[in-house]
Amino acid sequence: MHNVQMRLYEVRSTGELRSCADDDTLVLWAAQGFGPGVRGWRRGDAVAVASPGLSRRDRLAVHGPPDLVVPLVAEVLTEVGPTYRPIGSAALVEAVAGQVPGLSLAGKGFGWMQTSRPSPSPRPDGAGWLELGRSGLATTVTDLLAEAHPESYATPGVPGVRRWAGAWAETSEGRTLAAVAADAWSAPEVGYVAGVGARSALRGRGYAAAAFGLVLDTLVAEHGRAGLMVETANTAAVGLYRRCGLSWRPLAAAAVDGAPGCGPGAC
Repeated sequence: MHNVQMRLYEVRSTGELRSCADDDTLVLWAAQGFGPGVRGWRRGDAVAVASPGLSRRDRLAVHGPPDLVVPLVAEVLTEVGPTYRPIGSAALVEAVAGQVPGLSLAGKGFGWMQTSRPSPSPRPDGAGWLELGRSGLATTVTDLLAEAHPESYATPGVPGVRRWAGAWAETSEGRTLAAVAADAWSAPEVGYVAGVGARSALRGRGYAAAAFGLVLDTLVAEHGRAGLMVETANTAAVGLYRRCGLSWRPLAAAAVDGAPGCGPGAC
């Protein structure tokens, strides 16, 4: 049994965080290069990183042995407030939710996928970065996502969503935006892909793979690694990401009972 009375330290750099969190990609993504408002703590082998407004939630990424993470989460929540949702490997968060008073499991039907290599699949022609400043293009992306991925946290204009890639198709109605994907909430050490969606009438033709592959390969080249979160039940997306070389890790999230601003959804 670990000594839960170990001293609490505040982590202040990504180099220190990388070492004490065993280079955990989810934790490094949550740290966002220790941008505004981000704080980290460690006690022994337990680590917690509080990141405000990350992918539209206040997140508390956790890593380490449960018997140390449990008291660390309880203490950190008193510091950062009840809107922060612990997130991490499924078994760890389930243990935390079961032992921290007032904390309940909020979702477990999703996972973290990541890679440090470009996609092994050849990318079809027709994908490119979108200039949302062009007349009407931001609305076109928003409308596409409303049909293809209405639960997407990434939409044009949301803070942290940096840029969009799209794949175009020639249809009877002319040149049509068939699929999109976004570089959103990327950290210096970990790029992050979000907002992947394809028009239902054009699915199965490689357009989503083209847009996603462009974003993935760009982020791996720029950050060294890229990751994303996806619902387990979204088998089509999980299959696409696996074909592109991403590995899978089941996650879970917890929430303070009755906390404001948490909202529905596993991720």
